Amino acid sequence: MSGLGLILSGGGARGAYEVGVLEYIFSEFADARGNTPKVDLISGTSVGAVNGAFVASAIGDIPSAVKQLVSIWTDLELPQVLGFGLRQAAGLYRVLLGGSGQARGVFDPAPLSALVGRNVRWRRLRQNLRTGTLRALTVSTTHVGTGQPVIFVDAAPGVGIPKSLGLHALVRRARIGQHHVLASAAIPLIFPAVEIGDEIHCDGGLRLNTPMGPSIHLGMNRLLVVGLSTPHAPDRRAVQDGKFPGATYMLGKVLNAFLLDHVNTDLLEVQRINDFLHDGIRAYGPEFLERINEAAKARGALAQRRLISSLVLRPTTDIGQVASDYLASNRVRFGKSLGRAFISMIDVGAGADADLASYLLFDGGFAQTLIEMGRRDAHAHRAEIEAFLFEDPEAILSRPPTVETAPHSVSKPPE
Repeated sequence: MSGLGLILSGGGARGAYEVGVLEYIFSEFADARGNTPKVDLISGTSVGAVNGAFVASAIGDIPSAVKQLVSIWTDLELPQVLGFGLRQAAGLYRVLLGGSGQARGVFDPAPLSALVGRNVRWRRLRQNLRTGTLRALTVSTTHVGTGQPVIFVDAAPGVGIPKSLGLHALVRRARIGQHHVLASAAIPLIFPAVEIGDEIHCDGGLRLNTPMGPSIHLGMNRLLVVGLSTPHAPDRRAVQDGKFPGATYMLGKVLNAFLLDHVNTDLLEVQRINDFLHDGIRAYGPEFLERINEAAKARGALAQRRLISSLVLRPTTDIGQVASDYLASNRVRFGKSLGRAFISMIDVGAGADADLASYLLFDGGFAQTLIEMGRRDAHAHRAEIEAFLFEDPEAILSRPPTVETAPHSVSKPPE
């Protein structure tokens, strides 16, 4: 089995950036080329699960779907998504102490739940999987009781499901629905955890934010990965001279560490494996892969090792900085609708970044800013996108990695 897997990372309101990248590739770029890339599998975590489920439900017409997704994001109004009223204020102690009854978060999940339920075409998703138009949709969560990552897989008939992905990740075949997506997007404390069966699940980005593994284990040989973090220079100053970060600033950085930075480690690991396979082919000839796969099959392994071609697209501008600038320009408007104390809390002013705000600004104007940034960044990689999507896969995979292409060429063998 081979095909193209679309990997969508988590990051709250930063997910608008993914929409911009998708719109460029599947609308503007596809129109100019006269050919729309076929997506075979979608793997999403957190807001990537929200975007992924929507695209999966309209997989037969991705250009139209991403345009509609742009409209959904740009129509967002912050007070509608971050529902906070007397009931939430009175229940804040429950967020800290827990207890029996319904799970609580700082914000009311009902608006987000309605948004997901209203816009994802769940019946169409079922049809797309049943007919094989889409081979699989995977949604990642974190099991609250054990801290283990859980990958829910909704696959077309005949598609085999691996028993595990390593790293203690659990794999479960499921009929993915609204509750799976909301669980994947339930940032701890911000939104309440979600019950799936008799278990409690929260944001999948805590352990598996850029879910490349599920697509690889399900047979994809090409991965289009959209990340939501920007690598920083090691000597970058975190806060202004003479100032020290407070709790909300630190919370933003903690979310970054949990939800964004895994992709760097994943890319290094899969590149290492790709290099190993290339070395083996050069040393022992093209039969190297066939022989090691025969050995793996003899010990009972179902999946086959293979070279994986991938392209990773990430923001060139730090989204925390973008959020800080946006809040500064809209402080009066947000202060009227949400309260100045709330705005001051998420835009702490200790440094140039408003990382916490970048996860919570479910606002149409901010979304439009990130969508445009996603379009620009994708356009800047137009030549790489074209080669990745439309060159002969066999030619790409047989080409040894070079210094220039190594950051965009990754692989990881299934266990």
